[in-house]
Amino acid sequence: MNAAAVAASCCIVCYHSRPDQVERLLASVTTARPRVLVYVVDNSRTDALCGLAGRFGAHYRHQPDNPGYARSHNWALAAAAAAGSPYHFVLNPDIQLPLDGIHKMLAYMAQHPDVGLLAPRVHYPDGRLQPLCKLLPHPFELAVRRFFPLLHRSSGRLARYELHGSGYNRVMEVPALSGCFLLMRVETVLRAGLFDERFFLYFEDVDLSRRVGRIARTVFVPHVSIVHDYARGSYRNGRLLWHHLVSAARYFNKWGWLRDEERDRINARALRAAGLAPGRAAGPSPAETDLRP
Repeated sequence: MNAAAVAASCCIVCYHSRPDQVERLLASVTTARPRVLVYVVDNSRTDALCGLAGRFGAHYRHQPDNPGYARSHNWALAAAAAAGSPYHFVLNPDIQLPLDGIHKMLAYMAQHPDVGLLAPRVHYPDGRLQPLCKLLPHPFELAVRRFFPLLHRSSGRLARYELHGSGYNRVMEVPALSGCFLLMRVETVLRAGLFDERFFLYFEDVDLSRRVGRIARTVFVPHVSIVHDYARGSYRNGRLLWHHLVSAARYFNKWGWLRDEERDRINARALRAAGLAPGRAAGPSPAETDLRP
């Protein structure tokens, strides 16, 4: 595909991912209109996905040393920018896309040049909503959420942190968008800086959302719904929990632990925009209702 024909690009970073999930996603992306330049970065020990990627015309890069999520996506972002791609999708391999999803999201970005990052509505395979729009994290908030989840939920802090009171049914600016699916304006991300490669896994999306949010809008758009087989690996795997804790420490070392005036200001603005007074608990959780696409 020559540079003039590149309407958008995407990168799928894999680590011992299920071939059927990767094949399903590649089939959706490569048949989308407009055409998308596809990169598959495989951090697995073997190159078992090489033939699959080639069958769909994707650029395949095998990295058995596994340099991490952020560095892997940065390689593809740099390649996409060199190819002249104006927009770039960051996709988890366990994503399912609607047929017109890519077209709708690119159309929204084209119509709203002030948007730097975009995330769609996300559902579990059974149709339940995944409330992935979040405030910028506070270390106390994360500690209670991870180690005292019932308290976090019953106190209303979880609903507030995940902006449940917004209803997830309208466009809204979100301080921290989920990296399971992001649409980026390449020029804006280049200005803000690519993923911070100090984050091997986790928090790279929060950090990028925050930096892009300084120069452009970071928005949730409910007009497109995708399906995500959300595994929550750090809740079941000790090694992933360690990566989560290390990345959290690096994030707060970078931005501030208890004192972070910018975080407080950004979160207060997001709560007001979502119809929630700062500090007030949100209403019923949309994640606990049967919200289907």
